[in-house]
Amino acid sequence: MPGPQPHQGLPPELLANPEWQRACQKRDFAKVFHLVRTKAGIYPSRVAALCGMTPSRVGEIMSGRRGLAHIDVIERVADGLRIPGAMLGLAHRPWEIPSPATSRDRLPSRSAQTYETFADTERETDAESHSDFDDLLMLADGRVTRSTLLALRSSVEDYWRRDDEHGGASLRPAVVGHLRYVTQVMRSVRTPLRRDLQSLAAELARLAGWAYFDARQYSTARTHFTQALRLSHGQDDYLFMANVLSCMSLQATYDGQPVNAVALACKAQDSARAAGGQPLVMSMLHMREAFAHATLRDAASCHQAIGRSRDAYEQARSQEGEAPSWIRYFDETKLIVDTGIALAKLGESERAEPLIAEGLRRETGAQQRGRAFHAFWLATAQLQQGKLDAACHSAGLALDLSASLDSPRVAGHVHEFHQRLAPYAHETPVIAFEQRMREALG
Repeated sequence: MPGPQPHQGLPPELLANPEWQRACQKRDFAKVFHLVRTKAGIYPSRVAALCGMTPSRVGEIMSGRRGLAHIDVIERVADGLRIPGAMLGLAHRPWEIPSPATSRDRLPSRSAQTYETFADTERETDAESHSDFDDLLMLADGRVTRSTLLALRSSVEDYWRRDDEHGGASLRPAVVGHLRYVTQVMRSVRTPLRRDLQSLAAELARLAGWAYFDARQYSTARTHFTQALRLSHGQDDYLFMANVLSCMSLQATYDGQPVNAVALACKAQDSARAAGGQPLVMSMLHMREAFAHATLRDAASCHQAIGRSRDAYEQARSQEGEAPSWIRYFDETKLIVDTGIALAKLGESERAEPLIAEGLRRETGAQQRGRAFHAFWLATAQLQQGKLDAACHSAGLALDLSASLDSPRVAGHVHEFHQRLAPYAHETPVIAFEQRMREALG
């Protein structure tokens, strides 16, 4: 049987309703579903059909007996009810992005197809904007030289720098366009440079995956990470594959799949060992494993992974200069703060707080997104201990640091922290934080 037909959108007066906007901002889906029923005439059975849920689950949410926290389900609700992504702290949804004039395909309503459609739409839009440039290069001679490769690699380095400074969400169209161009040229090249082009395409695919991950578009990110692994297949670049697998492990932790995250981190470690077990890389990969175990609340395995990470880091100190450039961000400060984050995930907040605070103290001048994440985790550890004033102060720092970022991942952390403040809604520090949040995030 065909799936339910999507409705044409919510009434403009509902979208402009302050009560609706507050409910969306807080991700209060009990209120959202009630307003959808009373203001838009969409009853719970229809909500369930549109959002891919059972009617009983919708009823439990509306009665307050159950909440929604998993990002994939929140995205399904946004797509099913046509709630603009920004209202829920998400990236623009696929149906918010105009299709190219030449495309006659309708966007599917099923969430399983939405991510692929979003990627296709971006690729088509980017192809339109870059087609003149691509065609000009191809018409000129269709050849790739060493200087072409150097220029392309310089672009990739610039993308990573911009990702560090401002977040990766806004980079997606440009990165996907570059990936398209490199794979297009690669097909026509039969010189020794083809291998270099394939490595460059793999790095662009990894960067695209990371940008979609930062935009919390997890399914599309996974597609690009898988593409990066396929492109690197046969090149025996095991460290690169370990890097991609580590990204996939971190994403699986975010995506509520900690068992998969452990498996991916261990597979990344196997890949790195095949390349000689570079100790700084191994230190980072053991910490990825620790994050996954912490999410599973497996304290023993988490502490063991932290210990292996620390031991590998000590080994790396005597081999300075041998590590690949992409892992050099993982320094002593990063080891300290990541240890604190793993402990905070476990709920060991008293041990976590001083480590994260020390990391933040050392990170003056470091990239904004990382510091924003660390400030959020410091706030989390403080809130776990009932230190409401300190937690709101640290969360305020995270807000300040995120002001120049286009990172739905950071915004999502801020909203999740705000939800944890609900029991203290009438406390002065929380009221002040909510005011700062409204000013910062609109």
